[in-house]
Amino acid sequence: MSGEPGTPVGRPGTAAPRGGGTHGGGDTQGSGTQGNRTRSSRIKSTRTKSTRIKSTRIKSRRAKNTAPSPRQDRFGTVAHHVLLRWSVLVLAVGVWEAVARAHGSVYFPPPGRIARHAYDLWFSGPARHAFLTSAAVDDILPSLGRMAAGFAVAAVAGIVLGLAVGRSRRAYALCNPVLQFARAVPPPALVPVFVVIFSFGTPMQIASIVFSAVWPVLINTAAGARNTDPLRLDVAAVLRLNTAERLWFVVLPSALPRIFAGLRLSLSLSLILMVFSELLPGTENGIGFTLTDAQTRSDLLTVWAALVLLGALGHLLNTGLLAVEKRLIGRGKAL
Repeated sequence: MSGEPGTPVGRPGTAAPRGGGTHGGGDTQGSGTQGNRTRSSRIKSTRTKSTRIKSTRIKSRRAKNTAPSPRQDRFGTVAHHVLLRWSVLVLAVGVWEAVARAHGSVYFPPPGRIARHAYDLWFSGPARHAFLTSAAVDDILPSLGRMAAGFAVAAVAGIVLGLAVGRSRRAYALCNPVLQFARAVPPPALVPVFVVIFSFGTPMQIASIVFSAVWPVLINTAAGARNTDPLRLDVAAVLRLNTAERLWFVVLPSALPRIFAGLRLSLSLSLILMVFSELLPGTENGIGFTLTDAQTRSDLLTVWAALVLLGALGHLLNTGLLAVEKRLIGRGKAL
Protein backbone atom coordinates (compact mmCIF):
# COMPACT_ATOMS: atom_id res chain seq x y z
CA MET A 1 0.00 0.00 0.00
CA SER A 2 1.16 3.36 -0.82
CA GLY A 3 0.48 6.25 1.48
CA GLU A 4 -0.13 9.81 0.84
CA PRO A 5 2.75 11.86 -0.26
CA GLY A 6 4.70 13.56 2.65
CA THR A 7 3.44 11.08 5.26
CA PRO A 8 6.18 9.11 7.04
CA VAL A 9 6.02 5.39 6.71
CA GLY A 10 6.34 3.33 9.90
CA ARG A 11 4.81 0.65 11.94
CA PRO A 12 1.09 0.66 12.28
CA GLY A 13 -0.14 2.36 15.48
CA THR A 14 3.13 4.24 15.98
CA ALA A 15 3.01 7.98 15.88
CA ALA A 16 5.96 10.11 15.25
CA PRO A 17 7.01 12.23 18.25
CA ARG A 18 6.12 15.86 18.03
CA GLY A 19 8.42 18.33 19.57
CA GLY A 20 10.16 15.59 21.57
CA GLY A 21 13.66 16.72 20.66
CA THR A 22 12.88 20.34 21.34
CA HIS A 23 11.36 19.66 24.80
CA GLY A 24 14.27 17.43 25.94
CA GLY A 25 16.80 20.04 24.94
CA GLY A 26 14.92 22.69 26.97
CA ASP A 27 15.07 20.52 30.16
CA THR A 28 18.80 19.99 29.77
CA GLN A 29 19.42 23.66 29.20
CA GLY A 30 17.28 24.64 32.25
CA SER A 31 19.08 22.22 34.57
CA GLY A 32 22.45 23.47 33.36
CA THR A 33 21.45 27.10 33.97
CA GLN A 34 20.24 26.25 37.48
CA GLY A 35 23.53 24.45 38.25
CA ASN A 36 25.49 27.43 37.05
CA ARG A 37 23.46 29.71 39.29
CA THR A 38 24.05 27.39 42.30
CA ARG A 39 27.79 27.31 41.68
CA SER A 40 27.97 31.06 41.25
CA SER A 41 26.02 31.60 44.50
CA ARG A 42 28.37 29.23 46.32
CA ILE A 43 31.38 31.06 44.95
CA LYS A 44 29.90 34.39 45.99
CA SER A 45 29.15 33.13 49.54
CA THR A 46 32.67 31.69 49.83
CA ARG A 47 34.16 35.00 48.69
CA THR A 48 31.95 36.88 51.15
CA LYS A 49 33.03 34.62 54.02
CA SER A 50 36.69 34.97 53.14
CA THR A 51 36.30 38.75 52.92
CA ARG A 52 34.64 38.84 56.35
CA ILE A 53 37.38 36.67 57.84
CA LYS A 54 40.06 38.91 56.37
CA SER A 55 38.37 42.06 57.65
CA THR A 56 37.98 40.49 61.10
CA ARG A 57 41.66 39.56 61.17
CA ILE A 58 42.66 43.06 60.09
CA LYS A 59 40.48 44.61 62.79
CA SER A 60 41.90 42.30 65.45
CA ARG A 61 45.45 43.14 64.36
CA ARG A 62 44.68 46.84 64.50
CA ALA A 63 43.10 46.42 67.93
CA LYS A 64 46.19 44.56 69.15
CA ASN A 65 48.46 47.23 67.76
CA THR A 66 46.45 50.09 69.25
CA ALA A 67 45.64 48.42 72.61
CA PRO A 68 48.17 49.13 75.41
CA SER A 69 50.40 46.32 76.52
CA PRO A 70 49.98 44.84 80.03
CA ARG A 71 53.14 46.62 81.13
CA GLN A 72 51.85 49.98 79.89
CA ASP A 73 48.46 49.38 81.50
CA ARG A 74 50.13 48.49 84.80
CA PHE A 75 52.38 51.55 84.62
CA GLY A 76 49.35 53.77 83.98
CA THR A 77 47.48 52.29 86.93
CA VAL A 78 50.45 52.76 89.26
CA ALA A 79 50.99 56.33 88.07
CA HIS A 80 47.31 57.15 88.58
CA HIS A 81 47.39 55.63 92.07
CA VAL A 82 50.54 57.58 93.00
CA LEU A 83 49.05 60.83 91.75
CA LEU A 84 45.86 60.30 93.75
CA ARG A 85 47.78 59.37 96.89
CA TRP A 86 50.32 62.20 96.88
CA SER A 87 48.34 65.03 95.28
CA VAL A 88 46.66 66.08 98.54
CA LEU A 89 49.95 66.01 100.44
CA VAL A 90 51.76 68.02 97.78
CA LEU A 91 48.92 70.55 97.73
CA ALA A 92 48.96 70.88 101.53
CA VAL A 93 52.74 71.33 101.62
CA GLY A 94 52.53 73.92 98.85
CA VAL A 95 49.88 75.91 100.71
CA TRP A 96 51.91 75.68 103.93
CA GLU A 97 55.03 76.89 102.10
CA ALA A 98 53.24 79.86 100.56
CA VAL A 99 51.47 80.93 103.78
CA ALA A 100 54.61 80.52 105.92
CA ARG A 101 56.72 82.59 103.55
CA ALA A 102 54.03 85.26 103.32
CA HIS A 103 53.68 85.69 107.10
CA GLY A 104 57.28 84.97 108.10
CA SER A 105 56.31 83.45 111.46
CA VAL A 106 59.07 82.05 113.64
CA TYR A 107 56.81 79.37 115.08
CA PHE A 108 55.71 77.98 111.69
CA PRO A 109 58.74 77.84 109.39
CA PRO A 110 58.31 76.87 105.72
CA PRO A 111 58.58 73.15 104.89
CA GLY A 112 61.58 73.85 102.68
CA ARG A 113 63.59 75.17 105.62
CA ILE A 114 62.49 72.23 107.77
CA ALA A 115 63.57 69.72 105.11
CA ARG A 116 66.97 71.41 104.66
CA HIS A 117 67.53 71.48 108.42
CA ALA A 118 66.60 67.79 108.76
CA TYR A 119 68.97 66.91 105.92
CA ASP A 120 71.85 68.86 107.43
CA LEU A 121 71.18 67.45 110.89
CA TRP A 122 70.71 63.74 110.13
CA PHE A 123 71.24 62.78 106.46
CA SER A 124 74.30 64.67 105.24
CA GLY A 125 76.85 62.10 106.39
CA PRO A 126 79.33 60.15 104.28
CA ALA A 127 78.24 57.40 101.91
CA ARG A 128 80.10 54.70 103.88
CA HIS A 129 77.76 55.45 106.81
CA ALA A 130 74.60 55.33 104.62
CA PHE A 131 74.58 59.17 104.59
CA LEU A 132 73.81 59.23 108.33
CA THR A 133 75.47 61.83 110.51
CA SER A 134 76.65 61.31 114.07
CA ALA A 135 73.47 63.00 115.29
CA ALA A 136 71.39 60.46 113.38
CA VAL A 137 73.37 57.59 114.88
CA ASP A 138 72.87 59.05 118.37
CA ASP A 139 69.17 59.97 117.95
CA ILE A 140 67.43 57.81 115.33
CA LEU A 141 69.07 54.40 115.68
CA PRO A 142 68.56 54.02 119.47
CA SER A 143 64.90 54.95 119.11
CA LEU A 144 64.37 52.45 116.28
CA GLY A 145 66.15 49.77 118.31
CA ARG A 146 63.89 50.27 121.33
CA MET A 147 60.77 50.34 119.20
CA ALA A 148 61.80 47.22 117.26
CA ALA A 149 62.54 45.29 120.45
CA GLY A 150 59.26 46.28 122.11
CA PHE A 151 57.20 45.61 118.99
CA ALA A 152 58.82 42.20 118.42
CA VAL A 153 58.19 41.06 122.00
CA ALA A 154 54.61 42.35 121.88
CA ALA A 155 53.92 40.66 118.53
CA VAL A 156 55.27 37.26 119.56
CA ALA A 157 53.58 37.31 122.98
CA GLY A 158 50.30 38.57 121.54
CA ILE A 159 50.15 35.93 118.79
CA VAL A 160 51.05 33.02 121.09
CA LEU A 161 48.68 34.03 123.89
CA GLY A 162 45.94 34.97 121.42
CA LEU A 163 46.02 31.55 119.76
CA ALA A 164 45.95 29.82 123.14
CA VAL A 165 43.04 31.92 124.40
CA GLY A 166 41.09 31.89 121.15
CA ARG A 167 41.07 28.13 120.70
CA SER A 168 39.50 27.49 124.12
CA ARG A 169 36.00 28.77 124.85
CA ARG A 170 36.51 28.47 128.59
CA ALA A 171 39.85 30.30 128.50
CA TYR A 172 38.37 33.07 126.35
CA ALA A 173 35.39 33.49 128.66
CA LEU A 174 37.68 33.68 131.71
CA CYS A 175 40.33 35.94 130.22
CA ASN A 176 38.21 38.33 128.16
CA PRO A 177 37.25 40.64 131.09
CA VAL A 178 40.89 40.86 132.19
CA LEU A 179 42.02 41.60 128.64
CA GLN A 180 39.46 44.36 128.19
CA PHE A 181 40.41 45.89 131.56
CA ALA A 182 44.15 45.82 130.84
CA ARG A 183 43.63 47.25 127.35
CA ALA A 184 41.66 50.19 128.79
CA VAL A 185 44.47 51.24 131.14
CA PRO A 186 46.50 54.09 129.55
CA PRO A 187 50.16 53.04 129.29
CA PRO A 188 51.49 56.43 130.53
CA ALA A 189 49.61 55.83 133.78
CA LEU A 190 51.79 52.78 134.44
CA VAL A 191 55.07 54.64 134.00
CA PRO A 192 55.56 55.05 137.78
CA VAL A 193 55.09 51.29 138.20
CA PHE A 194 57.64 50.57 135.45
CA VAL A 195 60.06 53.07 137.00
CA VAL A 196 59.82 51.29 140.36
CA ILE A 197 60.32 47.86 138.75
CA PHE A 198 62.93 48.66 136.08
CA SER A 199 64.22 52.11 137.08
CA PHE A 200 64.95 54.68 134.36
CA GLY A 201 66.60 53.49 131.19
CA THR A 202 66.11 51.19 128.22
CA PRO A 203 64.40 48.28 130.11
CA MET A 204 61.68 50.61 131.37
CA GLN A 205 61.17 52.08 127.90
CA ILE A 206 60.89 48.65 126.26
CA ALA A 207 58.49 47.46 128.99
CA SER A 208 56.17 50.42 128.40
CA ILE A 209 56.20 49.75 124.65
CA VAL A 210 55.44 46.05 125.15
CA PHE A 211 52.57 46.72 127.55
CA SER A 212 50.89 49.15 125.15
CA ALA A 213 51.46 47.16 121.97
CA VAL A 214 50.59 43.63 123.11
CA TRP A 215 46.82 44.09 123.57
CA PRO A 216 45.74 44.80 119.97
CA VAL A 217 47.69 41.78 118.72
CA LEU A 218 46.41 39.49 121.49
CA ILE A 219 42.74 40.44 121.16
CA ASN A 220 42.70 40.36 117.36
CA THR A 221 44.53 37.03 117.27
CA ALA A 222 42.06 35.50 119.74
CA ALA A 223 39.13 36.76 117.67
CA GLY A 224 40.65 35.39 114.47
CA ALA A 225 41.31 31.99 116.05
CA ARG A 226 37.73 31.81 117.35
CA ASN A 227 36.34 32.57 113.86
CA THR A 228 38.12 29.67 112.17
CA ASP A 229 35.84 27.84 109.74
CA PRO A 230 34.47 24.68 111.44
CA LEU A 231 34.59 22.83 108.13
CA ARG A 232 38.36 23.27 108.01
CA LEU A 233 38.63 21.93 111.53
CA ASP A 234 36.54 18.89 110.55
CA VAL A 235 38.81 18.26 107.56
CA ALA A 236 41.84 18.51 109.85
CA ALA A 237 40.22 15.98 112.18
CA VAL A 238 39.57 13.61 109.26
CA LEU A 239 43.20 13.97 108.19
CA ARG A 240 44.24 13.20 111.80
CA LEU A 241 46.34 16.32 112.26
CA ASN A 242 47.73 16.83 115.73
CA THR A 243 47.30 20.05 117.75
CA ALA A 244 50.48 21.71 116.46
CA GLU A 245 49.63 20.90 112.84
CA ARG A 246 46.09 22.22 113.26
CA LEU A 247 47.41 25.50 114.66
CA TRP A 248 50.05 25.89 111.93
CA PHE A 249 48.07 24.76 108.88
CA VAL A 250 44.47 25.66 109.78
CA VAL A 251 44.04 28.14 112.64
CA LEU A 252 46.99 30.45 111.97
CA PRO A 253 46.23 31.02 108.24
CA SER A 254 42.59 31.72 109.10
CA ALA A 255 43.57 34.26 111.76
CA LEU A 256 46.25 36.05 109.69
CA PRO A 257 44.00 38.94 108.51
CA ARG A 258 42.99 39.74 112.09
CA ILE A 259 46.58 39.30 113.28
CA PHE A 260 47.89 41.85 110.81
CA ALA A 261 45.13 44.27 111.75
CA GLY A 262 46.35 44.05 115.34
CA LEU A 263 49.98 44.37 114.24
CA ARG A 264 49.27 47.64 112.43
CA LEU A 265 47.65 49.08 115.54
CA SER A 266 50.53 47.86 117.69
CA LEU A 267 53.08 49.40 115.35
CA SER A 268 51.57 52.87 115.68
CA LEU A 269 51.30 52.46 119.47
CA SER A 270 54.95 51.35 119.62
CA LEU A 271 56.03 54.51 117.83
CA ILE A 272 53.96 56.69 120.18
CA LEU A 273 55.23 54.99 123.34
CA MET A 274 58.79 55.10 122.04
CA VAL A 275 58.64 58.90 121.89
CA PHE A 276 56.80 59.16 125.22
CA SER A 277 59.29 56.95 127.06
CA GLU A 278 62.17 59.06 125.73
CA LEU A 279 60.58 62.24 127.07
CA LEU A 280 61.00 60.98 130.65
CA PRO A 281 63.94 61.92 132.84
CA GLY A 282 67.00 59.72 132.64
CA THR A 283 66.97 59.42 128.84
CA GLU A 284 70.22 60.37 127.13
CA ASN A 285 69.42 59.82 123.45
CA GLY A 286 66.61 59.19 121.01
CA ILE A 287 64.13 61.23 119.01
CA GLY A 288 62.08 62.05 122.11
CA PHE A 289 65.20 63.29 123.88
CA THR A 290 65.98 65.45 120.81
CA LEU A 291 62.49 66.96 121.02
CA THR A 292 62.90 67.80 124.71
CA ASP A 293 66.38 69.22 124.23
CA ALA A 294 65.31 71.34 121.24
CA GLN A 295 62.31 72.65 123.16
CA THR A 296 64.57 73.62 126.06
CA ARG A 297 66.87 75.51 123.70
CA SER A 298 63.91 77.04 121.77
CA ASP A 299 65.22 75.41 118.58
CA LEU A 300 61.92 75.30 116.69
CA LEU A 301 63.47 74.09 113.44
CA THR A 302 64.75 70.96 115.19
CA VAL A 303 61.36 70.43 116.84
CA TRP A 304 59.60 70.58 113.47
CA ALA A 305 62.28 68.37 111.88
CA ALA A 306 61.78 65.73 114.59
CA LEU A 307 58.01 65.82 114.06
CA VAL A 308 58.40 65.39 110.30
CA LEU A 309 60.88 62.56 110.90
CA LEU A 310 58.40 60.75 113.15
CA GLY A 311 55.66 61.08 110.55
CA ALA A 312 57.93 59.75 107.81
CA LEU A 313 59.05 56.81 109.96
CA GLY A 314 55.46 55.92 110.79
CA HIS A 315 54.46 56.00 107.14
CA LEU A 316 57.43 53.91 106.00
CA LEU A 317 56.94 51.29 108.72
CA ASN A 318 53.22 50.99 108.02
CA THR A 319 53.87 50.69 104.27
CA GLY A 320 56.38 47.91 104.87
CA LEU A 321 53.96 46.03 107.13
CA LEU A 322 51.20 46.36 104.53
CA ALA A 323 53.55 44.95 101.87
CA VAL A 324 54.29 41.93 104.08
CA GLU A 325 50.56 41.46 104.71
CA LYS A 326 49.69 41.51 101.01
CA ARG A 327 52.55 39.12 100.32
CA LEU A 328 51.34 36.57 102.88
CA ILE A 329 47.55 36.68 102.67
CA GLY A 330 46.85 38.37 99.33
CA ARG A 331 45.45 41.72 98.29
CA GLY A 332 41.76 40.87 98.58
CA LYS A 333 41.85 39.30 102.07
CA ALA A 334 43.77 42.08 103.78
CA LEU A 335 41.75 43.96 106.38
